[in-house]
Amino acid sequence: MEGTAMEWSDQGILLTVRRHGESGAIIDVFTEQHGRHAGVVRGGAGRRMAPVLQPGAQLDLTWRARLEDHLGSYQAEPLRSRAAVALNSRLALAGLNAVCALLSFALPEREAHLSLYRRSEQLLDLLGQDDLWPLAYLRWEMALLEELGFGIDLSSCAVTGASEGLAYVSPKSGRAVSHAGAGDWVDRLLPLPPVMLGQGDADDAEILRALRTTGYFLEAKLAPALGNRPVPEQRGRFMDLIARRL
Repeated sequence: MEGTAMEWSDQGILLTVRRHGESGAIIDVFTEQHGRHAGVVRGGAGRRMAPVLQPGAQLDLTWRARLEDHLGSYQAEPLRSRAAVALNSRLALAGLNAVCALLSFALPEREAHLSLYRRSEQLLDLLGQDDLWPLAYLRWEMALLEELGFGIDLSSCAVTGASEGLAYVSPKSGRAVSHAGAGDWVDRLLPLPPVMLGQGDADDAEILRALRTTGYFLEAKLAPALGNRPVPEQRGRFMDLIARRL
């Protein structure tokens, strides 16, 4: 719901929290209508609010500032916590941390990404369903790349134009390449596991192969566009936990 330029109400996913002064906190939230948006919560580090302000929490928010470009302050009320679910599973906790870190890393400030917001909310609501989560996370990561302009084009082979037999991805163009089109370049191409083409479920080994391909585009395409900051290490920890399940 929109208010004036200096006040609005929205809901969002808490990404990061850092202490501000004696008892306050600065929170960074991925909101539905206003994108990634920071603000101060007075008393946010206090006994009542600190347990509420945990990464992944779904919050009802009102933001106010004297001027639109100010940091501003949040009034935050919990809608649901995801911390308890995450703490019951190492995979869920690592996955939650990876999602929050990547969103904080990748999203521009104050730019709405409604489709990605809804996908992120749906993904986090699957926390605790460890059998479903790695595949759901892979699909979310592909959507993140797409949303930010670094999507992988899997519609047809970049060389032959065929839509059948796709097996690789060009690291340069991000387009699919077929077995027939790969030729002498095969050693320079990234793998394209069938799961990335939406061809049913996949085991953890196949999902890991796919995440190495999406990881290339995070590291070699997205990160340079963001000033060559390193991709958050939380993503690597999540992949390590999937690997341990093999």
